[in-house]
Amino acid sequence: MNPWQLNPFQIVLLLLIAGLLAGGVLALLKGWLRRRDAILWLLVWTAGAIAVVRPDVTSVIADLLGIGRGADLVFYCAIPILSFGIWMLYIRLRRVRREITLLVRQMAILEGELSARGDAGSRSQGPSPRGPSAP
Repeated sequence: MNPWQLNPFQIVLLLLIAGLLAGGVLALLKGWLRRRDAILWLLVWTAGAIAVVRPDVTSVIADLLGIGRGADLVFYCAIPILSFGIWMLYIRLRRVRREITLLVRQMAILEGELSARGDAGSRSQGPSPRGPSAP
């Protein structure tokens, strides 16, 4: 079979990878992704495209590493990469939650201080425009 003759599954995967590459470039241009991260993803998607177009390459690399099949190599590489990605998302989620907690706490303190100042000022100057304050 001609190595450049692709089956429908390979074509669909290549279109998906092309979309992911385009999304990465767009994210880089909009500033949503750092240059270092964009390069990393470019390398990952390029390796994926090579593996889709030339699956025999993974078999050759697997053979060099003493792994039986190229599919096993892809699987063995994917598990730690996915685990690391999930762990990084968890860390980021925890940080965002902490930042939200601190922000809400700071807003509540500021609102309490403003309310206390407003109550003190309204007692000396008469009723506030919001209506009578509770005792």
